[in-house]
Amino acid sequence: MDNLVEIENVSFSYGDRPVLKGINLTARRGQVIAIMGNSGCGKTTLLRLIGGQIKPDQGTVKVAGQVVNELKPLDLYSLRRKMGMLFQFGALFTDMNVFENVAFQMREHTKLPEDVIRDLVLMKLHAVGLRGAADLMPSELSGGMARRVALARAIALEPMLVMYDEPFAGLDPISLGVTGNLIRRLTDTLGLTSLVVTHDVQESLKIVDYVYFVSEGIIEAEGTPAEISASNLPFVHQFVHGEADGPVPFHYPAKPYESDLRLGA
Repeated sequence: MDNLVEIENVSFSYGDRPVLKGINLTARRGQVIAIMGNSGCGKTTLLRLIGGQIKPDQGTVKVAGQVVNELKPLDLYSLRRKMGMLFQFGALFTDMNVFENVAFQMREHTKLPEDVIRDLVLMKLHAVGLRGAADLMPSELSGGMARRVALARAIALEPMLVMYDEPFAGLDPISLGVTGNLIRRLTDTLGLTSLVVTHDVQESLKIVDYVYFVSEGIIEAEGTPAEISASNLPFVHQFVHGEADGPVPFHYPAKPYESDLRLGA
């Protein structure tokens, strides 16, 4: 297997606030890679760098051997057609039915005839178990169904890379399991690479090949699911086991509690 995504010594700041500090990350073809960490640690920023929405202050972002942050606009748009994106909560077009949501990219980026588009859309919907929901509107879908339609849309153009921003957020246990299994199965079946930004440790460890933990702008830890589960690193142990206190404290920094009490007042 060769590397599809290579992030080398990447740093990025929003104004004066550093978000990423010398990040190195690799994703091989056919792998499901999880990127985990606390809110605001830079996980989604990594996806934006890979998609070329923003450029790093330092370092290189490579996809399929191309340096994304050096591409001219037309070359970047061409590369993006080989990427799929599943946004948090799906981000379906609310005024289009399920069929039209999945067909949208095909009509925008190809010259395929309508009968071919129809067959391809139904094929993608069948892959996520929702061929029978083609005529429903997004408002008629459950959260789990909407996420699966968004996944069908993300793979509409047979991408080599699919990025998922919190794909498990807000899902019930059944929908969560179904979505996780779909990510794994579609990755294996289509031979693509999946990058999953998530807080859901337990579900992710069931389906991923490798995990990167981001904290304070750096890769705090990385490894296989088994290595991560067995890690004794304080931050990783706290995150995996959901402990209230540890390197990430429960209390926001404050002066001593006693000094805030007006005893005897």
